[in-house]
Amino acid sequence: MEEITRDFLYALSADISGRQDDRLKTRLSELHPADIADIFDRLEEEEVQYLWKLIDIEERGDVLVELEEDVREGLLSTLSTREIAEEVLENIDSDDAADVVGELPEERAAEVIAELDTEDREDLLSLLRYPEGTAGALMGTELIRVELEWTVTQAIREMRKQAEEVETFHSVYVVNAAGQLIGRLSLKRLLLTATSARSTIGDLFKEDDTRTVKVDDPDEKVVQVMKKYDLVALPVVDDHNRLLGRITIDDVVDLMEEEAEKDYQLASGLSDEVESDDTLWTMTRARLPWLLIGLFGGLAGAYVIGWFDIERFPSMALFIPLIAAMGGNVGVQSAAIVVQGLASGRTPADARLAPRLLKEFSVALLNGAICAGVILGASLILGYGWNLSLTVSTALIAVIIFAALFGTFVPLALDQLKIDPALATGPFITTANDIIGLIIYFGIGVLMSVGG
Repeated sequence: MEEITRDFLYALSADISGRQDDRLKTRLSELHPADIADIFDRLEEEEVQYLWKLIDIEERGDVLVELEEDVREGLLSTLSTREIAEEVLENIDSDDAADVVGELPEERAAEVIAELDTEDREDLLSLLRYPEGTAGALMGTELIRVELEWTVTQAIREMRKQAEEVETFHSVYVVNAAGQLIGRLSLKRLLLTATSARSTIGDLFKEDDTRTVKVDDPDEKVVQVMKKYDLVALPVVDDHNRLLGRITIDDVVDLMEEEAEKDYQLASGLSDEVESDDTLWTMTRARLPWLLIGLFGGLAGAYVIGWFDIERFPSMALFIPLIAAMGGNVGVQSAAIVVQGLASGRTPADARLAPRLLKEFSVALLNGAICAGVILGASLILGYGWNLSLTVSTALIAVIIFAALFGTFVPLALDQLKIDPALATGPFITTANDIIGLIIYFGIGVLMSVGG
């Protein structure tokens, strides 16, 4: 493929302006659908619509699912319900089709579904009923399954039929007559071990420890299972162990990327997902809530300083930035460790709080003692006096301990309340620690009677 450079995009735009359809078709035919989607994400809306008609119909669906959400939404709005059904949904996996339909307005989605044939419509409706964030919402129904009682000849014949709907398959799933999953059978064993064409799957099959997830399991569990056991496909079953579908590694990678982006934006103080090319209002709306929280946090900090009458302790003002920065940094560090543990499964959601806080207290006490020793020595060398230096170093230990405990407790509490714990690594922790850190700092200053 040609590298997607600025010159490449310029040449493409020139060909579109010149209506060089043959040349454009040749260019597009040499590209992977993901690369075409990358190009679409960088072009003007009119150019995207023009190129869409030049893509091979069988590839249009694969291109669409790779597009950025806003580009995909704009393109879908230009297509008729029949075009969406026949050019897109019928050429992509059922899980991707469910995602596309789920992004459409309810009335239009119903019209698109009505355009599908009966089998595709039933598969799609069955997937759409599963809530977002569950294994059912992630899975696709395309897979290869054989029954325990089938002969090898019958199994191969049925597998050929099923393979028409499956682009790639990693496992042959074995079920009983009730559709309950028994395990997996390798193609090697199926083709090479059978002593005759009348051998049954039951004769060849050996029970294994096939990993599964329930259809209503959270998608975090899907990620954890696939990561732990290095799986490329994971079967999904219902409460009666009936095989319903499978989740493939590409879906999990997409999910992990989306969650990472969401967590990063939450940690950065963005309330909604935004892109650099979003509208002015969209970007403002995403940023403003946390900026206002930070603003009111700053006002609260100013009130704390005024309440402790800074004029009586003017020398303490010199260390306000240090106390605030250390509290915020320690709090975010502690919260980030907990959030990472929750996301990876290393920290169970029901983990006991007391041992976790005790460990964090020990770490904070050691770090605080070292930092306090450094600031005590530095303050004395710089001539701030023993009383002020001791006050600052004592307050620093207290602030670090509080921030560490607070940063550990908050994400665990948010997780219990079913709120994304990544929220705890953002401005929430920093603002709260600034205010409480100042209260601790000036409270210790008053107790130690630091003079001006």
